[in-house]
Amino acid sequence: MSDDELDAIRQRKLAELQQQAAQEQMAEQQEAEVQAQKEQVLRQILTPEARSRLQNIRLVKPQLAEQIEMQLIQLAGSGRLKSRVSDEQLKGLLQQLQGRERERKITFR
Repeated sequence: MSDDELDAIRQRKLAELQQQAAQEQMAEQQEAEVQAQKEQVLRQILTPEARSRLQNIRLVKPQLAEQIEMQLIQLAGSGRLKSRVSDEQLKGLLQQLQGRERERKITFR
């Protein structure tokens, strides 16, 4: 291979890497925007105590917190939430979800 061919290959590879980095940066930025919008909606529909409880749940069970957040956002989007969700209401929702998890127990014989 000649030096010109090697330079051309390097330039293409560099361009590909730059394009890939730009795409990753855009994806991260979009994800951050979605997360910020989600946080704003949760701030509107949850009381401070409920939001604090949800943050604590996120530390222990991130998937459960995500599931609860999506359910709350869907309820708010459909107009089924009449007021802000209190800590007690959030506890009730958690108990309902944990009840579903308990039903999935597998028994071996």
